[in-house]
Amino acid sequence: MKIAVAMSGGVDSSAAAALLKAEGHELVGFTMQLWNQRRGISVDENGEPLPSRCCSLDDVYDARRVAEELGFPFYVLNLERDFERDVVQPFVTSYLNGETPIPCVACNSRLKFASLDRLAASLGCDKVATGHFALVEYDAEANRQRLFRGRNLQKDQSYFLWELTQAQLSRSLFPLGEMSKPEVRDVARSSKLAIAEKAESQEICFVPDGDYAGFIDRYLEAEDETERLPGEGEIVDTSGRVLSKHGGIHRYTIGQRRGIGISSERPLYVISINVEKNRVVVGSQDELLREDFTAAGVNWIAFDEPTAPVRAEVRVRYRHLPTPATITPQENNRARVVFDEPQRAITPGQATVFYQGDEVIGGGWIVK
Repeated sequence: MKIAVAMSGGVDSSAAAALLKAEGHELVGFTMQLWNQRRGISVDENGEPLPSRCCSLDDVYDARRVAEELGFPFYVLNLERDFERDVVQPFVTSYLNGETPIPCVACNSRLKFASLDRLAASLGCDKVATGHFALVEYDAEANRQRLFRGRNLQKDQSYFLWELTQAQLSRSLFPLGEMSKPEVRDVARSSKLAIAEKAESQEICFVPDGDYAGFIDRYLEAEDETERLPGEGEIVDTSGRVLSKHGGIHRYTIGQRRGIGISSERPLYVISINVEKNRVVVGSQDELLREDFTAAGVNWIAFDEPTAPVRAEVRVRYRHLPTPATITPQENNRARVVFDEPQRAITPGQATVFYQGDEVIGGGWIVK
């Protein structure tokens, strides 16, 4: 086949390309230039770009080098404008609305796969391959693509792919789905790739230091939109008693314990964020527990939208253990999720993913 390979410059996507090349496929490599690290937003106190191990200019160089080592053509796509519109701006707005967003899901489905799909089709490519640890299979009887967790559950990335459409899944290849991380590194080493020992990327690419509030401050200042920044407000307990002041709700997330700025005999956690009253509500760990929530933008993968409640195991964040729940479909691509047992820190803005065993049957965005 002729295959378009998404190349990040990291070990995973490079090993995926090496595997496909060894199988005899014709490859075309693409790297996406998403965020300008020298724009003056992702910088340290001296104004120098923060080091990043994802989507940086060094990564573009590494991806090009791998393509040269394996002997296939390589192109760089400048998607900075699309990335800012579809990923960065919604990320900022979500935090200002008291949510905790996960931009990697939207980046995968709405930007990376969508853009590569179009380019792959224009170049006559049959498939689009990435280095995700996941599996996709065609079910002939149901005439549907089915998405599964990667065999290495510690590295499984199916959580980030729940928003992919049937059309996108039909053209997707995940060569690493059956492999462990050590096996992937062995592929890179045996292929004599220069990036074989490169460290993994963990952070959000445009916030490499993990300081989300600081990034939002700098971004809005650069955009001359500092009036959007939340002002000082109250920190209250669940009974409404004022305990302290905060410097902006975008500095807090549900479940947060450190950095609240309150001395207390018992640990305090952020329980909720009241945008209308500009309040951060704190309480005990037990008060973090909830048994239900509403999801919006629900995408069903394993079947068409059901007409009756569905039993599944549900995750409410990437590292959350899938937990038994009942999912009841609602109008406008929404669903009500009720857990068998209350769960900790269910957070608006995060993705929720529905599993039956190792299969991803769907997912959505937590709204309340």
